[in-house]
Amino acid sequence: MLRCDDLFFYWADGTPVFEGLDLVIGPGVTGLIGVNGSGKSTLLKLAAGELVPIRGSIQVSGSVGHLPQNLPLGVGRTVSDLMGITVARRALHAIEAGDTAEEHYENVVWDVEERARAELDRLGLDDVGLDRTVATLSGGETVMVGLAAEFLRGPDVLLLDEPTNNLDLAARHRLYDAVTSWPGTIVVVSHDRVLLDLVDRLAELPDGRVFGGGLTAYEEVLDVEREAAERMVRAAEGEVRREKRELVEAHEKLAKRVRYGRKMEAQKREPKIIMSARKRAQQESAGKHRIMHEQRLAGARDRLTEAEEAVRDEAEIRVDLPGTAVPQTRMVLSFPLGGTFVTDRDVSGPLEVVPERRGRQPSELVVKGPERIALLGPNGSGKTTLLEAITRWPALVPTRYLPQRLDVLDETVSVAANVRAVAPEVSENEIRAGLARFLFRGGRADQIAGTLSGGERFRAALARLLFAQPQLLLLDEPTNNLDLASVRQLAGALSGYRGALIVASHDLPFLDSIGITRRLDL
Repeated sequence: MLRCDDLFFYWADGTPVFEGLDLVIGPGVTGLIGVNGSGKSTLLKLAAGELVPIRGSIQVSGSVGHLPQNLPLGVGRTVSDLMGITVARRALHAIEAGDTAEEHYENVVWDVEERARAELDRLGLDDVGLDRTVATLSGGETVMVGLAAEFLRGPDVLLLDEPTNNLDLAARHRLYDAVTSWPGTIVVVSHDRVLLDLVDRLAELPDGRVFGGGLTAYEEVLDVEREAAERMVRAAEGEVRREKRELVEAHEKLAKRVRYGRKMEAQKREPKIIMSARKRAQQESAGKHRIMHEQRLAGARDRLTEAEEAVRDEAEIRVDLPGTAVPQTRMVLSFPLGGTFVTDRDVSGPLEVVPERRGRQPSELVVKGPERIALLGPNGSGKTTLLEAITRWPALVPTRYLPQRLDVLDETVSVAANVRAVAPEVSENEIRAGLARFLFRGGRADQIAGTLSGGERFRAALARLLFAQPQLLLLDEPTNNLDLASVRQLAGALSGYRGALIVASHDLPFLDSIGITRRLDL
């Protein structure tokens, strides 16, 4: 079990991460979700003892294993080192060679190699030797070795931070099986919709709210809550309008009484003492009514504010990009594939994982009109290489490429200046109006790119690309390192894109959401 009680944590510069977090996570698999910057990775580091709370407590029952996003590799480090079994193996080999030193018997684990080999094989790493250097592994293989190491140790509580990043489809499914069959407690930070639908519960940061079931159940709860909150907003808006009307009517009645009193006073139909008394009484009554209506209006406005705050901010990027439109018959790309092994087929229905099979080998990749092509294949099959090669090929239409590293921004200038650099013909008002659709409103458009958060950085990079009005857009694993909200925003932005699209991704739900029409299996 993992428990947080009144947990406070701040970074060294005073930036708050948690302020009074209360959270209890029980046995089974728990998905930890929240927008980028909500403290997901920080909470795992606190639970692993790598960070210390400012105030409050975080307690973990039993031993803890932690697989961070970035594993400490080190020069010359081997798979055996990463799995933490080098000392035990060295002792085993020494004893087998006849060395009877006592220290070897203290360090030996007789079946360590068999157990390590079994964990590696279970995760599809049967060709990865224990003495292989980590530097020769792909990013996905390194993650899986780290996971095998944690499974070998067998901690009571296992903390996983974005474990499916850099994994191909086959590796992802092996990870899903391993996670769901784990007998202990797992807390996993992820934006992988398939993985998040397999968990027992979801815990949402920064408020620490826990939802039973996986991502689909969570989104259904949010839909119900959003509808209820929006009904409350509409009711509160109606109450404010009603109170405003009643306040206006109260002012009109007061003005009418004042006019009547002045008329009576001018005509001197009653004794002065009686008119003065009536005037004071009317003023007091009118004042009380005005104060009452003003208080009721203020209360209605407060309730409207509360109702509006209860509605989740699910800001979406919705842009119209007519300049990206490509006629159906327009040749967008004709790229010679040479020795590249490709299976090319149309998509009907949702994308699925397909078994490896031999396919035809087309001589070129031809893209006509606004096709949306998914580039699939295991890690190392050449998806990134193919995208980069296309960027160097003579362009038939304006083309832009968004690499995994998001290094398309000038870090030293503002978001607006980044867009201005690729769209010099666009007016300042149009740039700022467009950036507002990418959620950079007002002064946020003037923020220096180097100071942006991960989600903001992605939106700025996407804005820079799309403002250039490309008719062919190349995306390399665009959902890596994005939170769920940012993935939805990306899908929303691409809904307004009218050109051709080639996207390399292992994220099948995302590919479904953007309307892929064809897939290439490398």
